[in-house]
Amino acid sequence: MVGADRRDLAAEAREFLSTRRARITPEQAGLQVYGGNRRVTGLRREEVALLAGMSVDYYIRLERGNLGGASDSVLESLAHALQLNEAERAYLYDLARAATPTGRRPTVTASRVRPTILRLLDSMTDVPAYVRNGRFDVLAANALGRALYAPVFDSPLFAQRGPVNTARFLFLDPAGQNFWADWDKGADDSVAFLRTETGRAPQDKALTDLIGELTTKSDEFARRWARHDVKFHRSGVKHLHHPLVGDLALPYEAMDLPSDPGLRLNFYTPEPDSREREALGLLAGWVGTGSVVPSGNDRLGNSRPGNN
Repeated sequence: MVGADRRDLAAEAREFLSTRRARITPEQAGLQVYGGNRRVTGLRREEVALLAGMSVDYYIRLERGNLGGASDSVLESLAHALQLNEAERAYLYDLARAATPTGRRPTVTASRVRPTILRLLDSMTDVPAYVRNGRFDVLAANALGRALYAPVFDSPLFAQRGPVNTARFLFLDPAGQNFWADWDKGADDSVAFLRTETGRAPQDKALTDLIGELTTKSDEFARRWARHDVKFHRSGVKHLHHPLVGDLALPYEAMDLPSDPGLRLNFYTPEPDSREREALGLLAGWVGTGSVVPSGNDRLGNSRPGNN
């Protein structure tokens, strides 16, 4: 790891630990507080050291970004003291491994979708599905997935460049504010997912470039990035506003593809007999008949096929 990378990693570890420490009150940590003149938000460094069973000097060293060589037992004690959730704990371990001189080899992310996965997508005719990487580049989608995400696929952002990227659309295309019915949650989650990916693949230059672009061009992204939040992207409910079928609350699953490092299969499975199921049926019918699925991004009112 070169010097600049080490400095960036130390700064990230420092900010991550200090923001986690700042969010926990002594009461939440089970500590007694004497007097009312606390000059810090959250826990003091010596309180974290006490909770983690380590010396104050050693904790200060860790919070300064010197995670290299920290044992699993130390990291586990620190995670317990800071009340880290599963995603935060994994991120702490990722930072420590990246900081260790003999740490893991650079993480490789698959750059293409294998034919067997493409055939799987094509066979999923009644649910929207797509494959993406950790940078939110959409690498492949079935016809219904393209119809559902028509505003993203038709965004002017991707007219001259690719691939389609949902994070870039969310923050840099004004249409993103309308497509994500709960934009604030979508923005919070996207930033936390990207932060988590930086721990998994710290040497991914394309990821670093994307984060640099979004931080520079979007104040909303930059503000959220400064929180140092991390989160796993596994399942949940996505709230979208489709220009043709209206508001949708779609349960989703995000599944890692073990044979394709860094790639995930995302698909939506609404309840039977729900309004969402009916709406997807309408989209599937339009896709199947070759009818036009408007994207909502057509400035002159010209519709485009949703599966083009």
